[in-house]
Amino acid sequence: MLKNIELLKNRRSYYEIDDNIDVPVEKIEEVLKDVLYYVPDAINMQSQRAILAYGDYHKKLWDNIFDVFEGKVKREKIDSFKAGAGTILFFYDDKVVDERRKKYENYAEHFESWALQSSGMAQINVWTSLRELGLGASLQHYNPVIDKMVREMFDVPKDWVLLSQMVFGNILEEPEKKEKIDINKRVKVFK
Repeated sequence: MLKNIELLKNRRSYYEIDDNIDVPVEKIEEVLKDVLYYVPDAINMQSQRAILAYGDYHKKLWDNIFDVFEGKVKREKIDSFKAGAGTILFFYDDKVVDERRKKYENYAEHFESWALQSSGMAQINVWTSLRELGLGASLQHYNPVIDKMVREMFDVPKDWVLLSQMVFGNILEEPEKKEKIDINKRVKVFK
């Protein structure tokens, strides 16, 4: 089996995590930068942006998320994310997307979806890379409710559009297997 397929098989949504990791934050930073550097983006627009919140920044982020929701999200759920070692916030830069819209008018309506596709590629590559390092992660979507707080907390440029929050940490428990649809119902092959 190909290594990347094996990594995809091992990538799961890990919710039972803590912050007791052996991987230096510098290694996680290196992986994040490498993925964003090498992941493709339509017409080389390089629209992907990310923030790595680690340690106290990570803990404060999840406390702030709880506060933003004013108790509408259970504390236990937020604390399960806060228990991790860090969070990677994924964005795309709408200024870059808009510049491409103006430069390539025939494709203008597609640049946002292309930026989202590139973000998806970045997210899955970071996720599988973290798993290869022995870390578990899950992808959360508390935006747009948390957008203003995140913008203020991390001095985020106004053109960055928040897409997701990837929480990671030491794996405490393997998740249950998920039922999958027969792949032959999802893929058609003509030969």
